[in-house]
Amino acid sequence: MEYKTEIKRIVIIGPESTGKSKLAQELAVSYYTEWVPEFARFYLDRLDRDYQEADLLEIAKAQLAWEEDRATSAEKYLFCDTNLIVLKIWSDEKYGKTDSWILDQIAHRKYHFYLLSDIDIPWKDDPQREHPHRRKEFFNIYLNYLESNQLPYGIVKGIEDQRLACAIKLLQNI
Repeated sequence: MEYKTEIKRIVIIGPESTGKSKLAQELAVSYYTEWVPEFARFYLDRLDRDYQEADLLEIAKAQLAWEEDRATSAEKYLFCDTNLIVLKIWSDEKYGKTDSWILDQIAHRKYHFYLLSDIDIPWKDDPQREHPHRRKEFFNIYLNYLESNQLPYGIVKGIEDQRLACAIKLLQNI
């Protein structure tokens, strides 16, 4: 799988129900480029059972394939509605460990910037969402991960159009 390096890969990351997918789409429109949907949502919609640990590896591989596919037609930026850090955090949370292939990919794939989505918008119930009362905890897990790994990030706050404006402002110097 070829890794296209001339585009700036921006990851939207954060707890469930914080507007990440909408923001990724809006940023792609604003910057006239591509965005990468969250493969897990597509995968789980078609699964006729609860997901298992092995599913996370399949999701990870497909997520990267989707990312590389969208990168071929991206212009300057590629907005990713998740990356493998999210799968690592979920795997650690649910199974107490993460597959070594996922960890290796995290170590070797580089992203230019992370937009950490704050929990300042209301929870929207969804069959795939699991932890409505743990959003602050998960926000802090993501924040701690970004900081401890010295990854460049900014926090996206606000409601409706404020979130998009906040993200665009954070990306001005990227």
